[in-house]
Amino acid sequence: MRNINKIIVHCSATPEGRDVSVDTIRKWHVEDNGWSDIGYHWIIPLSGSIEKGRPESISGAHAKGFNKNSVGVCYIGGVDENLEPKDTRTDGQKETLKCLLEDLKDRYPNAEIIGHRNVSSKACPSFDAKLEYKEL
Repeated sequence: MRNINKIIVHCSATPEGRDVSVDTIRKWHVEDNGWSDIGYHWIIPLSGSIEKGRPESISGAHAKGFNKNSVGVCYIGGVDENLEPKDTRTDGQKETLKCLLEDLKDRYPNAEIIGHRNVSSKACPSFDAKLEYKEL
């Protein structure tokens, strides 16, 4: 059992309105990056459904230096048509993300919810997840 102390929220950095499947992201990560599997544990498409990525029992590949003790959650979107950071979450994605984070906090009560931006120089997830979910 891994000791989870961070739940890290990401965006896929794909343009607003462009849906991407877990299989596509897995292809990017495995074929393009040479990783063993998709880097995220959970993916939330535009519909607001939820798709399983890498098993939570296995360290992710989503936040360099923080993968061993974290769970990675990614919503599809995060940039505008010019690839500039933008909070593009649909209402369904917002609802699902909050529910998923509540569930993860129930399972990992000592974990801090943060955005990828809090552990890297990226704008990801294009909103302040640490602030938005501080009450969870």
